[in-house]
Amino acid sequence: MKNRSLTALVSAFARAYHAEYNQHPVFNDSLARAMLTDEEYHNIGVQMSQGIGFFLPDFKGSQEEALRAVVDFQLSPTPLGRAAFTEQALHNAVMLGAGQYLILGAGYDTFAYRQPEWASQLQIYEIDHPATAEDKRRRTAELLPPKPANVHEVPADLAEPRWEKLLLAAPEFDPSRISFSSLLGISYYLTKTEFEQLLSVLAELLPAGSSFAFDYPDGRTFTPEAGERTQKQIKIAAQAGEPMQASYTYPELEQLLEDCGLLIYRHLTPPEITKELFQAYNDKQPEHPLSAFDNVNYCLAVKR
Repeated sequence: MKNRSLTALVSAFARAYHAEYNQHPVFNDSLARAMLTDEEYHNIGVQMSQGIGFFLPDFKGSQEEALRAVVDFQLSPTPLGRAAFTEQALHNAVMLGAGQYLILGAGYDTFAYRQPEWASQLQIYEIDHPATAEDKRRRTAELLPPKPANVHEVPADLAEPRWEKLLLAAPEFDPSRISFSSLLGISYYLTKTEFEQLLSVLAELLPAGSSFAFDYPDGRTFTPEAGERTQKQIKIAAQAGEPMQASYTYPELEQLLEDCGLLIYRHLTPPEITKELFQAYNDKQPEHPLSAFDNVNYCLAVKR
């Protein structure tokens, strides 16, 4: 991705919209709205509401209702669910001694700027393509509080060989310190070989006991058995210039992780995600229910 990521901007919009319009959010990203200008926020909303015929052909209602339907149906389930899953796992890892948080493909993630008290001892590294990293740096300088001292930007193209040299050169980074890595939204856009190489590099770089959280498309993603939302998402990603590249069956993923020296610690399928992460929200706001995205699983792996 040689330009700022469009999918990352839409994910920020989805997190912002959900936090703004729900009293009991699945995931409360209180700073996502500040990542977008008023014009961007408005334009994305208009484009999505006008696309209601693509997302939900039988929908009838106002433009405002159409936007809510598109966000709840298509845009927000994955950004909300995977963020909640990852930050819960990060909290647990910190309580067990993790001292570094690596956010790969950081996009417009806001954790570094809304970090809770328990994260104050972490060294946080936001790693992303230089174009997206520069765009985010501009936005945070204009719209968000000053960058905390424990936050470090690492502009790096993860598809380039030896990108990890840039991480090793970052302030305070210690490859011997137990770390937590998030790789959200990455597995979709890399080939299987590239994703395995990325995990292998991280696993070799970090010590035993380090954790790795990511979401991934399951083995039915590119088949006729894929869910309606998945089929639409594949088209959207291709049109945005960020085509999806790979999907994984559970045995494939298990073998890939084993080859990298990693073991699956937690694994959630869509029904489990809905029950664990969305049910409390759905009970409190039954008029706007959410369900986990079709064919997307969450995984937390640990280095042996």
